Amino acid sequence: MKKILQSALWLIVLAVLLAAIAVAAAAWWGWHRPVPMQAPVVDYLIERGSTPRQIAQAMQQAGIDVQADAFVALARFSGQDKNLKAGAYEARHGDTPWQLLQRMVNGDMTLVRLTFPEGWTFAQIRAALDANPQVRHDTQGMDESTLLAELGLDARSAEGLLHPDTYVFVPGSSDLDILRRAARASRQILDQAWAERDPDLPLDDPYQALILASIIEKETGHGADRARVAGVFTNRLRAGMPLQTDPSVIYGLGAGYHGRLRKKDLQRDTPWNTYTRAGLPPTPIANPGKASLEAALHPEKHGYYYFVSRGDGTSEFSASLGAHNRAVNKYILSKP
Repeated sequence: MKKILQSALWLIVLAVLLAAIAVAAAAWWGWHRPVPMQAPVVDYLIERGSTPRQIAQAMQQAGIDVQADAFVALARFSGQDKNLKAGAYEARHGDTPWQLLQRMVNGDMTLVRLTFPEGWTFAQIRAALDANPQVRHDTQGMDESTLLAELGLDARSAEGLLHPDTYVFVPGSSDLDILRRAARASRQILDQAWAERDPDLPLDDPYQALILASIIEKETGHGADRARVAGVFTNRLRAGMPLQTDPSVIYGLGAGYHGRLRKKDLQRDTPWNTYTRAGLPPTPIANPGKASLEAALHPEKHGYYYFVSRGDGTSEFSASLGAHNRAVNKYILSKP
């Protein structure tokens, strides 16, 4: 009888062991089997503080057919249930539950790129952020003075204070955070450029350099002309001549500009009208790139006081008004 009981006990132990092995094998197979998905690539967002079950539910809602109980068991069995990072992720065709879990443990999040081109205005940057569905719109409806305070900027206007660049961020990032990065980059670049400026420039402070750089940015897209254009404006500032730059007039007109400057526009006085007012306008007129800032602080030394567009992106430079008028007649007035 004792031998029979021992044999039965061993059979029970063996059965339990085999069952455990079978469960483990099934679990391993399930954890390393590709998860069915509704599309080749599925993006999903994990909120901060989510449990493994809530994460599984978020994946299911996004179109990833992961089994919630199995995913919870995988997270807990592997000891990673407390290490899953919130953020935006991408599931790809062929991914297994184990691969999905490891991606969230490692914080291997998807990233979004948003470019602010050189010469964009503050209004254009805000519009791009407002229109981007991957951005959390914390500044929507916020007035400019409040936004300046949030960005830690002591200025009358945000114009020119945001560095044009491509910003990479996790989907769901705040527009305020992106703007902070752009403002911080602008400050760093401006401070360094100002410290390395040419001596004896007719500029009182870094902000004036930023204003001049924004005008250069809007006046020419031809890289080789930037320093020469900067030299023209530097010569005019030294001589006390009005800058007479059309882009600043256009900026001052705001919504009143309809695509073509007329004589009455040039005569309409605004703080940015550099025909009716001497010196630099009160604020930048756009967000200049680093090349325009370098040109403003290292202008070409020459005797030119005038320039006019040739119509091909380059400019014709003149030292006298007579020569300038002839260039205007050639490149502007004589055109059909």
